[in-house]
Amino acid sequence: MPKIRAASVADHRAQQRAALVAAARELLEEGDASAVTFSAVAARTGLARNSVYKYFTDRGRLLAEVVREATPRWTARIRSEMATARTPEESVAAYVRAQLILVRDGEHRIAQALAGDRDAAVLREGAAEAHAQILEPLITALTDLGDDAPHRTARLLQGFVNAATTAVESGDDFEAVTRQAVRLATGAVTSLAAPDGP
Repeated sequence: MPKIRAASVADHRAQQRAALVAAARELLEEGDASAVTFSAVAARTGLARNSVYKYFTDRGRLLAEVVREATPRWTARIRSEMATARTPEESVAAYVRAQLILVRDGEHRIAQALAGDRDAAVLREGAAEAHAQILEPLITALTDLGDDAPHRTARLLQGFVNAATTAVESGDDFEAVTRQAVRLATGAVTSLAAPDGP
């Protein structure tokens, strides 16, 4: 039995579980979900492979925990960027910019690595919850703009972010892509406030 390095058995288990999730995240950030095996995760944490089963019954649950753990971090960074905005339009711009900064900094590699994974079906529920949390501050900004369908608009605006993400990951210039994505997104929400034509 591994030596306990915590104040209690419960604390020790929590530390070991967190270490396993961190190891899985590192493997995903290296870009290959297939590399996330119980053997590889155990090796990175110094545990025996069969010990991993004490914390996660299968690989899908481990990957789902990586997504669950990452979501608040992503959302916090987005909210932090949006907190300095003085208008709803600036909030939308900050939302777009914040997500692209996450992409630039490599955070998106986790989602990218998981997209085609063999356990993708297991991850869908966690991914849907993550997307809902990430969209929440944008929906608030759109509501403040008087949008009568903020959830729909948020999903459509996310399309700009997704396209910009693809461009950045394909090697396009980060600053140029970000400027254009922000311009398109803010132009779209500004048009929502414009009076309808004849």
